[in-house]
Amino acid sequence: MKKIARRPLYHYWTPNYWLVWIGLAFLRVTCLLPYRWQMRIGSAIGRLAHWIGADRRAVARRNIELCFPELSVEERNQLARRHFESLGMSLMEMGLGRWASDEKLCGMTSITGAQYIQQTIDSGYGVILLSAHFTTLEISGRVLKLHCPPFDAVFRRFRSDFTTEIMASGREVSARRVIEKNDIKTMVRSLREGTPVWYAPDQSYGLKQSALLPFFGVPTMTNTATGPLAKLGKAKALPFFPRRMPGGGYELTVLPPLENVPSGDADADTLKYVAVLEDHVRRCPEQYFWVHRKFKNRPDELPDAYEDLDSLK
Repeated sequence: MKKIARRPLYHYWTPNYWLVWIGLAFLRVTCLLPYRWQMRIGSAIGRLAHWIGADRRAVARRNIELCFPELSVEERNQLARRHFESLGMSLMEMGLGRWASDEKLCGMTSITGAQYIQQTIDSGYGVILLSAHFTTLEISGRVLKLHCPPFDAVFRRFRSDFTTEIMASGREVSARRVIEKNDIKTMVRSLREGTPVWYAPDQSYGLKQSALLPFFGVPTMTNTATGPLAKLGKAKALPFFPRRMPGGGYELTVLPPLENVPSGDADADTLKYVAVLEDHVRRCPEQYFWVHRKFKNRPDELPDAYEDLDSLK
């Protein structure tokens, strides 16, 4: 794979990026505020985004409708509003993940199951820290750094090089290095060297290495790379999920390695991951990334989940 050169953030110090720089400065200043104030500001930003972001609001409502058909319309709409509040909080957490002190983060987080990481390494296997796109993703890496051997983090390149550099450099505060999501060779090398790889394969951006598998019972094009990656990297897959607690702070959970992964059956391996992911989503449904078009790119014989969103705006 041809690697695209990254450029330091100061390269983007031109007027067309000044609005983003103002946003970053705002996040830096909010890190000086008490945590509860930060979350209130983030929640307010999320409510504003819910009010003005009709298209994304409709996508979130449709995703929730498909995954939680047992909820009433009002309950689904309330969950969508809470999700946008959680998205706003994630902006504040992006600042915390980049600039907060270790002492501040330790004081507001707990982690369970971290011992499984070292146990797996000691048994001679690489470690895939199998996560997913929750709104608490960015801050969880900082906390993981305090309880885990040095690890590499997988990231996705955005259309904007500036946005890519912001996200990648933010994760480098936690990780030893970042690896682009299509750079399987580097992931395998890290795993075989004994470096854990933090990987979130719950979003499928194309048909390659994907299969139609159920997510909350809904047929979904799903990334099936976890099993093959574990096999190539001689690794075990350990689910790792963060959760923002109702009373403030965070709970991070590392689960034991998924049983019999890799099994040689990529779909079966992926279904095991999806099962534990669904269980965690149910624990904090507002924190999963519902504004992503999770059910796109399905075969033509299945209905387009997003063709009639006007009624949900």
